[in-house]
Amino acid sequence: MAVQFKDYYETLGVPRDATEDEIKQAYRRLARKYHPDVNPGDKSAEERFKEINEAYEVLSDPEKRKKYDALGANWKAGADFTPPPGTYAFDLGELFGGGGRVGGFSDFFHILFGGGPRGGTGFRFSARGADVESEITLTLEEAHRGASRTVTVPLEEECPACGGTGTREKNSCTACGGSGTSMRIERFTVNIPPGARDGSVIRVPGRGGAGLGGGERGDLYLHIRLLPHETFRLRDGADVEVEVPVAPWEALLGARIEVPTLDGVVEVRVPPNSQGGQMLRLRGKGMAKPGGGRGDQYVKLKIVVPPKPSDQERELFEKLAAVSDFRPREAAPGGA
Repeated sequence: MAVQFKDYYETLGVPRDATEDEIKQAYRRLARKYHPDVNPGDKSAEERFKEINEAYEVLSDPEKRKKYDALGANWKAGADFTPPPGTYAFDLGELFGGGGRVGGFSDFFHILFGGGPRGGTGFRFSARGADVESEITLTLEEAHRGASRTVTVPLEEECPACGGTGTREKNSCTACGGSGTSMRIERFTVNIPPGARDGSVIRVPGRGGAGLGGGERGDLYLHIRLLPHETFRLRDGADVEVEVPVAPWEALLGARIEVPTLDGVVEVRVPPNSQGGQMLRLRGKGMAKPGGGRGDQYVKLKIVVPPKPSDQERELFEKLAAVSDFRPREAAPGGA
């Protein structure tokens, strides 16, 4: 018997120029949501599931879709259209990469969710748990050397009282309020390897949301945020920079000064006639790199004068000013 023409694109929630992959993805999403095994006793969900399968049966077949599209503008006028027979006898081989046709809801659900015994009143589907994201903060030293963190994850899992069904003895489960899930807090330690970067993400397999029906757990994704440092500033990649004050005579005559690094204090030679803002490069003294190796450290010289010079110091500077013909404004680029 002919049935009233339906907008199959609207049924799947896709545009009329949707690709095969877009149609397939929309179908799988809706099929999971409205499958009768997920909505036991819900007649409206069952009818919606039939409509979804009917639409996919036509739009997933290039020849059938071409004939369907040929109706043109008449589809809005309510033209009669006879859908292909066998609404439930769809081929899952192309959709899931397998072969053969399946008929019952439980068979389809087994393939869609990937687990559980098929058929019978004891059917249970399985589904992988959701991935979970969290953020952890590290100091620069911790990111450089590696660190450990205790991570707290709220874990939603099947209600142990009702086994995830939401019902007990044909009544709503009082332990979970009929949701079929319960919440608990899980704490565990995560080791962060050396070389973590601000904004990098660490994947911890099997530490995400709990699966359903024996399905595997999802993964935990930790987003790294580095705290600002009082001494060091991150440059590109694994390089760091530190500003070090030097006295005028150290810059002029040269000196050996102590400079902080991520691994402790080291001695650095300041060349004679160094200028303020000049960079000294310390190879291999920067941050650890993921997988091995180190960046470099740059030492920026900052020339400072005594904040409270003694009389003798002032006298020496006055003598220097008297004998020197150095004119810094004239020597500087663009000076007068």
